[in-house]
Amino acid sequence: MARLRAEGHEVKIAILGEGMTSRYRTREETDRALLCNLREHRRRAAEVVGVKDLFLYGLPDNRFDTLPILDVVKIVEELIQKHSPDTIFTHGLADLSMDHCVTHRAVLTASRPLDGHCVRNLYAFEIPSSTDWSFHGMRPGFEPNTFFNIESTIGTKKGAWLAVKRKCKHAHPRSLEGLELVARRWGTVVGCRAAEAFELVRSVVHV
Repeated sequence: MARLRAEGHEVKIAILGEGMTSRYRTREETDRALLCNLREHRRRAAEVVGVKDLFLYGLPDNRFDTLPILDVVKIVEELIQKHSPDTIFTHGLADLSMDHCVTHRAVLTASRPLDGHCVRNLYAFEIPSSTDWSFHGMRPGFEPNTFFNIESTIGTKKGAWLAVKRKCKHAHPRSLEGLELVARRWGTVVGCRAAEAFELVRSVVHV
């Protein structure tokens, strides 16, 4: 996102899940102040990467599989109809989180390449401690085939992460050290100092 914004692209963020309520026995027991803080941290992270348009929804954390998939599809369809994106980045299927898997399916459904549809490019990304901790037990697995050089924006990425996440121990995929190691590793794969990896799900080119 930081790279795309630096290049002058318009970027919008949609977060469907409310976050953190699954840590409690019931959603009603959630500390509302902490939930409000989480929403504010999300806004700060968006500001760090230069994104002004952030859309937050309140779908139940880690419980997307209890919802009719059509309800999630309708949210994505409404976003697409309102903002007409030509490119969408979303979660992949090789992920322990059911919320991420449902989101992937909803995006695929809502962005069906019908005649005149605005979405030309669809990418899936990995999630630290959610994609990697599946230990290749999910099929299909995460098999990136598209890489974005983020040498000039990795510092911004880390700043955004600090805005939304509490400090993790070094030996954790979501620590700053972990994030940088992943970026450096993908960079070595494609001949640069830092990169982000994606699966190109679909690209429609009109001549």
